[in-house]
Amino acid sequence: MDVEGSSKKMIATQAEMVEARVPLAYRDQCAHLLIPLNKCRQSEFYLPWKCEDERHTYEKCEYELVMERMLQMKKIRDQEAKLKHSKGQLGATIPLIPKTADA
Repeated sequence: MDVEGSSKKMIATQAEMVEARVPLAYRDQCAHLLIPLNKCRQSEFYLPWKCEDERHTYEKCEYELVMERMLQMKKIRDQEAKLKHSKGQLGATIPLIPKTADA
């Protein structure tokens, strides 16, 4: 399943996420890594020094998604600034406030 605007694909299916009781807020392109992480956490009684490899891979996936969204937003802002600048160039030929003779 492809997600629009993202380079990562959804690997975990909706049924798998429901079965693993993944909260709705965490059902993104990294959910396939969260399912084994949560199983490991439950089996190891949430000890912080356990499941480090699973946690690292999940957090890296989430970090990459955030960075991808930031780059997409930067491109959108650059495009909007370019449009605003080009519209500003057209209106710059006629001043809104006339200059006085003394200035």
